[in-house]
Amino acid sequence: MASKDRIILEKLKRGNSSGYKELFDLYYMPLSVYALKYCDSFTMAEDIVQDLFVKIWDEKLYMKFEAPIGPYLFRAVKNNTLLAVKKNSRYHFEEIEDQVNTLMEEEKTDRDTIEQEKEKLYREIEALPEKSREVFKAIVLQNMKYKEVASQLGISVNTVKTHYSRALKQLRQSLDIIIWLLLL
Repeated sequence: MASKDRIILEKLKRGNSSGYKELFDLYYMPLSVYALKYCDSFTMAEDIVQDLFVKIWDEKLYMKFEAPIGPYLFRAVKNNTLLAVKKNSRYHFEEIEDQVNTLMEEEKTDRDTIEQEKEKLYREIEALPEKSREVFKAIVLQNMKYKEVASQLGISVNTVKTHYSRALKQLRQSLDIIIWLLLL
């Protein structure tokens, strides 16, 4: 992952805008799923991620990075999501602090645990309603875009988003593994 980040940053710093598209394609979906760990709305999660990408482009934040940009993106999404949730007053502040403390302790994951969680996730995916399962597999496992999934299944992009959001909510306990799969 770090080598992909380095290549993307080099392109951006040379003024090659294709680096921005590569950055977006690589991180958009994993960051959106990651944001969902901290909020209940996939639409809100996507808005937060899109705002971050706009800020990175408008303020040319990529010019300041020497290290891999991925850790910064995940940290920024986490902070921005928590701020948005607080602003929307959906949760009490104490609950947010407890959630943040719990999540900060969960950062350590070993290989065996990942494999066990992957197997558990695959079982949970098979238990999803048929359309949600098809949409989820297409987006996460086949790395397809919303538009491509909509075309393949003969449904609207909004319906794809709805099925995807429902699937993610049902798989909420497995979001870390989903993010890991999206970054592969």
